[in-house]
Amino acid sequence: MKSAIKLVVLAFICLHLSCKHSTNVKETSDKIMTNTVQKENFIKTLDGKEISLYTLKNKNGMLADITNYGGKIVTLFVPDKEGNFADVVTGFNKIDTYLTEEIYFGALIGRYGNRIANGKFSIDGKEYTLVTNNGKNHLHGGIKGFHNVVWDVKEVTDSTLTLHYLSKDMEEGYPGNLDVNVTYTLTDDNALKINYEATTDKKTVLNLTNHAFFNLAGEDQGSILNTELTIYADSFTPTDNTSIPTGEIKAVKGTPFDFATATAIGKRIQEDNQQLQFGSGYDHNFVLNKNTADELSLAAKAKDPVSGRVMDVYTTEPGIQFYTGNFLNGSTVGKGGKAYEQRTSFCLETQHYPDSPNQPSFPSTLLAPGEKFQSTTIYKFSVTK
Repeated sequence: MKSAIKLVVLAFICLHLSCKHSTNVKETSDKIMTNTVQKENFIKTLDGKEISLYTLKNKNGMLADITNYGGKIVTLFVPDKEGNFADVVTGFNKIDTYLTEEIYFGALIGRYGNRIANGKFSIDGKEYTLVTNNGKNHLHGGIKGFHNVVWDVKEVTDSTLTLHYLSKDMEEGYPGNLDVNVTYTLTDDNALKINYEATTDKKTVLNLTNHAFFNLAGEDQGSILNTELTIYADSFTPTDNTSIPTGEIKAVKGTPFDFATATAIGKRIQEDNQQLQFGSGYDHNFVLNKNTADELSLAAKAKDPVSGRVMDVYTTEPGIQFYTGNFLNGSTVGKGGKAYEQRTSFCLETQHYPDSPNQPSFPSTLLAPGEKFQSTTIYKFSVTK
C-alpha cells in the first residue's frame, strides 16, 4: 500500500515538474514570438516585382526576418544571459513605412556605401557624375540605391536567403552592368553571416555593406551609451565638416576614438573634439588592423552590460564605420511602438573607406571585367555573465 502511495506521489511530482517545464518552454517561446512583424504586412508589388518577408532560424531559437525590399534586416532575435530573447535591430513592422522613411535601417547599401565627395569620380580619365543626396556629396548609392530596390529571391532555406540584383549600366550614374548576389545565413553558432559577390562588364567602383542599427539591450530599450565597445583599429580617417575624409590616417591613441580596449560608447562622446563635432558624435571610418588585406578577422566587439549580450563583428573589409545614431530625433516610431531617439542604436558598417575613388592612398574600390568582388561580414552573438 505504501509503495502504491509513493508511486502516486512520484507521478504527481513528475507531472507538476513536467507542467512547469512546459510552462517555461512556452514562456521562452512567447518571448521569442513577441514579434510585432508579420509577413502579411510585407506583401506588396513594386515596379512589377513582389516584395515579401523571409524568416531564418537556427537550432538555438534565434530568428531573423529579412525583406527582399532593399535586403533589409527587419528583426534579429538574440538570447541574453538568462536565455530571454529580444529583437536587437531597429526597424518597422510594415513595408509601407520602409517605403516612406529614408533611414537605411538594416539595408543593403550599394553601389557605394558611405560618401563620395561632390558626387564625382574618374576611371581612366573619364569623369562620372552621381546624384548629390547628402549636402554636396553622394551617399549610400544615391536616391534609389540598393536599399530602395526589390531584389530577386534566388534561393531560400530555413537558415539562408540569397538575393540577386542586376544594377544596369549608368544606374545612379555608375558605369557597368553590375551583377550582385548577397547571401544571409543564420548559423547554429548564433551568427548572422553576410556574403557579397559581384561582377561587372565595365570598370566601376563598388563598396557594399549592410546598415543594421543595433541595440543589444533590445531595439526599444533606449540609450546605447552604456554599451561597451572595442574596435580593433589603431587609426581612423578624420573628415572635413561634410564627413569626407581628409586623406589623413590618424592614430586613435590619446583621442576619443581609442576603443582599443572595451570602453562605454558614451564615455567620451561629449568631449570637446572637432571630429566629434563634425559628426555630431561618432560617425567615422576606422582603419582595421589586418595581417593581410582580405583576411576574415575580428573588427569589433560590443557588449551590453545588463543583458550580457555580446556581438563580435568579423569582416574581410579593411574598414568599419562606427555611427551612434546621432541624427535620430524621436520622430521615427519603431516596431514596438516606441520612438527612436538620438543614440538609441549604433551601427558597425564594414566597408572600404569613404571617398576611396578620389583618394589614391586608400585601398582601391575599382572592379574590372573578369574580376569577382567577394566580401564577408559576420555578426556573431554570445553572452557573458
